[in-house]
Amino acid sequence: MSVRPYRDIIRRKSRQIRVGNVLVGGDAPISVQTMTNSLTPDVEGTLAQIRAAAEAGCDIVRVSCPDEESTAALSAIVKGSPVPIVADIHFHYKRAIEAAKAGAACLRINPGNIGSAARVKEVVQAAKDHGCSMRIGVNAGSLERELLERYGEPCPEAMVESALNHAKILEDNDFFEFKISCKASDVFLAVAAYNALSEACDYPLHLGITEAGGLRMGTIKSSIGLGSLLWAGIGDTVRVSLSAEPVEEVKVGYDILKSLGLRRRGVTVISCPSCARQNFQVIKTVEVLEERLSHITTPMTVSVIGCVVNGPGEARETDIGLTGGGNNTHQIYIAGQPDHRLKDKDIVDHLVHLVEQKAAQLEAAKAAAEAAE
Repeated sequence: MSVRPYRDIIRRKSRQIRVGNVLVGGDAPISVQTMTNSLTPDVEGTLAQIRAAAEAGCDIVRVSCPDEESTAALSAIVKGSPVPIVADIHFHYKRAIEAAKAGAACLRINPGNIGSAARVKEVVQAAKDHGCSMRIGVNAGSLERELLERYGEPCPEAMVESALNHAKILEDNDFFEFKISCKASDVFLAVAAYNALSEACDYPLHLGITEAGGLRMGTIKSSIGLGSLLWAGIGDTVRVSLSAEPVEEVKVGYDILKSLGLRRRGVTVISCPSCARQNFQVIKTVEVLEERLSHITTPMTVSVIGCVVNGPGEARETDIGLTGGGNNTHQIYIAGQPDHRLKDKDIVDHLVHLVEQKAAQLEAAKAAAEAAE
């Protein structure tokens, strides 16, 4: 295979921290996060969202802890969760201490909002005692009044200064197990802030375009913002913020990483937009196929092309390919080579069978290789 240097992404060198059993920063894979939108005291409802997100591939889940009732429920949530839990804390330092004691893997916090130096010290000590890391979460919509008055408006310089001020508070308390986010709903502002922050420190960065909008627009804004940063090698963990269910955030996060070759999970379908040349209903086929293949976690590529103009070329680059042909007779490719023809059969059923068969073979080979080590 030819060398393709134009695909190389050189990641920014950052410190590495732990969020439970997930490494963030350094050479660790870029992790995908989401946040529950259930009421935290509803333990079963919250766990149901967490489990669904984990099944979709989520590495870390954040849970809001605005009151004592929420932190009281956190212990049961942590015990029942298949992934590390980040406790989202605002203002009240006692909630942070309670969350650390309840087993949270990380505290999302702004040290400057917690109160006096003595209170910050208590929170840091609780994090140290219970093995918590932290995330400093700077947001353009909630910058400190002093910074807004000095800079006149939310801007990259104000956001970076806020982040570094909060970081110094933790550093002064001999605590370095933290990552930083610098989010804004404005794509230009967020990207500029993250670029500046990436040069100002070596802490791992949590990427996000906050309050990005609904599923469609939020996906577009997040893809532009996160995609440009990740392409530049910036970012160690991501959360796509959508006015949609948490599972949708996970799917979009993974798709962004997969598009850049930074993570591989599940089936990537390469398909044409369809036109008058199509020899089967491409759009409906792909819609049903993606749903039917959502349970596959083994990395794989499948091309579904309606005619022979681009079909053979796309099939050469994918694990399994389908090119539409006349008289309801289509060509199936395996590992880029023509393998057999498909005539008068259900396309989706056939492709699902081939993918499941290939996934089983790959997983068996992987298990055998691991056993031989």
